[in-house]
Amino acid sequence: MNGHHDHYRRYLETLTPESLGQLTDHVTADVRFKDPFNDVRGADAMARVFRHMFKAVRDIRFTVTHLASDGDVCLMTWWFDGILGGRPWTFGGASAVTFSPDGRVVEHIDHWDAARDFYERLPVIGWLLARIRGCVAIR
Repeated sequence: MNGHHDHYRRYLETLTPESLGQLTDHVTADVRFKDPFNDVRGADAMARVFRHMFKAVRDIRFTVTHLASDGDVCLMTWWFDGILGGRPWTFGGASAVTFSPDGRVVEHIDHWDAARDFYERLPVIGWLLARIRGCVAIR
């Protein structure tokens, strides 16, 4: 396993609003961060995404379950746990992370099912999406 990859994993698993100030120790100034809601470039923009997450979701816990390294690329599977709108919110996903030669992240792309894991929790649209999912599922 690449030491830089494991170092970044540990940073993500222990990320807090207070440790966001150390983000530039782990990512390049022009890092690209992408998830189902955001596609931003730059450490400041990535920090804004995380700050918003900490404001919207309480009691966040991020746990990496598997990590695979190949050269400058790291693939992580993970679980995200928190409290959103007063209700527990848990979902799994995966991240593809690319590192620069100095060991900092140049690209972090998260993959998770926003329709199932977020939108289906919303009133009205959630019911509709759940019905659609049920109609197209193979039985």
